[in-house]
Amino acid sequence: MATASTKPVIGVTLDAEPAGGYAGSPWYALRQNYISSVNACGGVAIALPHHPELVPELIALCDALVITGGAFDIDPALFGERITTPTIRLKPERTRFERSLLEAAMAHDLPILGICGGQQLIAAVTGGSLIQHIPDEIGHQLVHNRKAAGELIHHPVTIAPGSLLHAVAGVSELSVNTSHHQAVRSVGPGCLITARAPDGVIEGIECPGLTFCLGVQWHPEYLETAADRGIFLALVEAARRYGERRRQSSVS
Repeated sequence: MATASTKPVIGVTLDAEPAGGYAGSPWYALRQNYISSVNACGGVAIALPHHPELVPELIALCDALVITGGAFDIDPALFGERITTPTIRLKPERTRFERSLLEAAMAHDLPILGICGGQQLIAAVTGGSLIQHIPDEIGHQLVHNRKAAGELIHHPVTIAPGSLLHAVAGVSELSVNTSHHQAVRSVGPGCLITARAPDGVIEGIECPGLTFCLGVQWHPEYLETAADRGIFLALVEAARRYGERRRQSSVS
């Protein structure tokens, strides 16, 4: 937890891979820009390992969370469906940990930013559902998933006026990068849809009952635009305020 003289601490979740390739035992993975974007915007990023039993201790360390994307999919069982496409790739240990972490963070009103799979997890945990494979439901109106590692493709999104996302991004329309084959289909009663692509795919959600709980389908950690930077600056500021409230409550 941040102190009065330090920057706020932002917990960042990790992806994981089985043994093989890089190492002979299972290993964690994360693009560096998840970390560097937090640090560049005034926070101190720490990586969070997949240990559900340590969630209370990890929450106590953090002033905010970033739930990242990665090479995996949310289990359809979380929103009451069976797998309907061979494109699904599950990572049960990661999802079990992130679900526990997210639920604890919401219970503490910890500021939360969900990116790509992180947005999808927010939707599923709060009573929404996901499109398991975009081409199966939406078709090929718009390309959402890159074909090669390192490739960045883009499409426009429209952001709802009056939303938290609109306030922190500072724009109503934005060109965003895209790399996903799943998407949010619907949100639960505690969430709002705040951004869409031209083909209707949901690109932003938020939970207005919480101080700061924002999901985006694209990857603002690349800091390609002023809006991307605004998202991280707002998260860090919300973390700073959260840390201040927590310190005040601990001495009162």
